[in-house]
Amino acid sequence: MEHDYVKRAQDGDKKAFEQLYKHYYGYAMGIALRYANVKEEAGEIVNDSFMKVFDKLDTYAPQQSFKAWLRRIVINTSIDYYRRSIKYFAVMDIEKAHSETLDPGVLDALSVEDLMQLLRGLPELLRIVFNMYEIEGYSHNEIADTLEIPSSSSRTYLARAKQKLREKVLQLNAEKNEGAVR
Repeated sequence: MEHDYVKRAQDGDKKAFEQLYKHYYGYAMGIALRYANVKEEAGEIVNDSFMKVFDKLDTYAPQQSFKAWLRRIVINTSIDYYRRSIKYFAVMDIEKAHSETLDPGVLDALSVEDLMQLLRGLPELLRIVFNMYEIEGYSHNEIADTLEIPSSSSRTYLARAKQKLREKVLQLNAEKNEGAVR
């Protein structure tokens, strides 16, 4: 099915372009939401990604997974979006991060929406590094090359993201427990 849509789209079938877009929109949006600040931003990233997909469809090799190829494009488009907007954001100072232990039961009580909200609450650079390393599986050297930062900064940003997430999880858990007591 996937290769049929792709082949037809490569042959110029407009309906196949639409089918590809509809079929993979949710998948692409899921990736973009992990990188974007708000849903509207994620929508722009997805639309830009599909424009690149359709523009570069002739370079897609059928022996590879279309989904993996699309994933890479959405991630790169998200990073490009970040790069374009970085001039509007001050890059945070890198500080030493310290580690705390977290009760594993705290995470069990969180919904997917809670987790997405926590990720969206991270500063943009921390969120991007966290997503690239923890979710997408990039190495610190790959992140450094992609974001044009030192690999030591990638490690520091990841540690900082994890620390901020810990703090937010503990705060959210405390708020939920406080609400349950009332």
